[in-house]
Amino acid sequence: MKIGMMGAWNTDSGASVHTELVGRNFIKLGHEITVFSFLKHSFHGTAIVGEDEDYVTRCFTVSSEKEPQLLAMPFLEKDYDFFLVEDLGMLPQDHLGKIFHWVKRKAKTINVIHDGNLKEDPSFYQFDWDAIVCFDKRYYNFLKLAYPEELIHIIPYPCLPWRPGDREKSRKELDLPINKKIVLLFGPASEHGAEKYHIMKEFESDYPTLILVVTKHEGSLKKWRDLKQEDRGNMIEIREETPSIEELYEYLYASDLLLYNKQGKTGIVTVASTAFQCLGSGCPMVALKSSFVETLNDAVYQYENDGELRTCIASVFEKDRKYAGVIKSAEKYVGKNSAINVAKKFIKLFESLRR
Repeated sequence: MKIGMMGAWNTDSGASVHTELVGRNFIKLGHEITVFSFLKHSFHGTAIVGEDEDYVTRCFTVSSEKEPQLLAMPFLEKDYDFFLVEDLGMLPQDHLGKIFHWVKRKAKTINVIHDGNLKEDPSFYQFDWDAIVCFDKRYYNFLKLAYPEELIHIIPYPCLPWRPGDREKSRKELDLPINKKIVLLFGPASEHGAEKYHIMKEFESDYPTLILVVTKHEGSLKKWRDLKQEDRGNMIEIREETPSIEELYEYLYASDLLLYNKQGKTGIVTVASTAFQCLGSGCPMVALKSSFVETLNDAVYQYENDGELRTCIASVFEKDRKYAGVIKSAEKYVGKNSAINVAKKFIKLFESLRR
């Protein structure tokens, strides 16, 4: 199959994670992809990571620009039989709408919904999609209020494959202490973890601990730099990086746990792309209970208050029975929702649209 994909690519956004995991596994399955993505001066995310492949064309801005842009010719000239749009709300919708009838002449069109509720902007609804894809039943329940139910298909968010690493080896390569417990926070979400510094500090007397913050997000850097000034025991280490997936996995291998203290928003459905990126590393994720992680069940630790957070951290540090259960559940979840399995579900959907 020849598949066109429009959305974020090679950035640190959740939408990019989804597009890349699905797209690269289309290639593994023997299909050909063409990626239409954001211009480098106007993209969704905080950083561009990695070099673009030959099949990537950067040809539009984010929708929030004062004067959004879209170059029409790549969409008209490239050859594809299926056109997969990721996170429509971030794209210049009215510009896409002006050429959509040409796209429809050559391809079946599929919209992958990343938005967590129905949008008020009428531009969002101007497209005659052949299929709508969402991640779980929560999305389906609000989408059916605006779209025919037979148009909506649930295909879960993809996970990187299960591939745990060697903790000691990764720590040596990253120049991290061998005999400390390491709590990892990375990316923009690391900002929210600063609120739990006082909890992590409590463990220092029983477990020599390092809080490792890996981010270039300015809000996060400011919070953690301020805390580091108070940190007389050198418990905090900040690395100003936007790691690639391979580099991120080395940090995960080196760490005892990944802390994710991000709150959901009332009335908005969402998923934590961080979890789907990271679960395959075997590093347990300790997450604030919210809409971001509610569908992951026992594949991650979930806490509602500081007392439960203490219990979760202690469980990880002690590697108790609950720890073993979380790791087992994470491996099972990753296997079921691996990126290759999710890509196969998309291919099955494409085949059904041909009939």
